[in-house]
Amino acid sequence: MFTGIVTDLGEVRSIKARANNLQRITIFTRYPRAELVEGASVACSGVCLTVVDTGEEDGRTWFAVDAADETLRITGVGRWRHGTRINLERALKIGDELGGHIVSGHVDGIARVVEREDMTDMARFTLRAPTELSRFVAAKGSVALDGVSLTVNTVAGNDFTVLIIPHTLKMTSIGTLKAGDDVNLEIDTMARYAARLMETK
Repeated sequence: MFTGIVTDLGEVRSIKARANNLQRITIFTRYPRAELVEGASVACSGVCLTVVDTGEEDGRTWFAVDAADETLRITGVGRWRHGTRINLERALKIGDELGGHIVSGHVDGIARVVEREDMTDMARFTLRAPTELSRFVAAKGSVALDGVSLTVNTVAGNDFTVLIIPHTLKMTSIGTLKAGDDVNLEIDTMARYAARLMETK
């Protein structure tokens, strides 16, 4: 489990095809190597992936993860390239501060940036959710976009808006987004269960 509070902005070091349609992805990080034990979970732009190897190169720490067909199909991982910036968050520990909202790291689909409006030190993004997911997006509710916990401002059909503060623009990959870009979308767990309860009544 995660909170959607990004703690490092990593960078893709390499991507290599492996057997069974797996992709081995290595990512540079500022996390200490000692804290990246094999089997640990790391949210990589919102996708929960398992550490399978670690190392160092030119004084920089890297860790490796494997992405399977399902991950490549549903998320934006398949579009990562050498140098792609990745929002990183390590898994929660008991006693950690819950600064965002509960995020599973199980991406539901892809949202597309429709418009970016730059304001003084901030930016407002309009995004379009897939039709099958838009019913889970509510004004004042939460979403995770590329692993970043955000509050929904307005909703109109499949479109919704979020306001990005200066810190988030600076410290995450959200600051580089522009109209036409795709982001990993995870809907709020509570919204998912509320909708399911309504369906079963």
